[in-house]
Amino acid sequence: MTNNGSNWNAIMQYSFLHVFANDGLIDHDELQMLERLALQDGVVDDKERDVLMRVFARVNPQTIDPVVRDEIQRFKTQFGIP
Repeated sequence: MTNNGSNWNAIMQYSFLHVFANDGLIDHDELQMLERLALQDGVVDDKERDVLMRVFARVNPQTIDPVVRDEIQRFKTQFGIP
């Protein structure tokens, strides 16, 4: 099965293996990796947007670094992620 350039599956796998499996938090390096995966083809497609929405919804803004929280919000706004 092809993803037609979409990295939605890689984003989902990375988020559960590296973000939520080890400490349940998202740090700066993990966020950068998610962003790189989403933008690898230069576009955040609908599937990637949906997975990122789910990942970001699991993040407790009270428990992450404020810089990471602000970057998540910037990325969401820039790429139309609810």
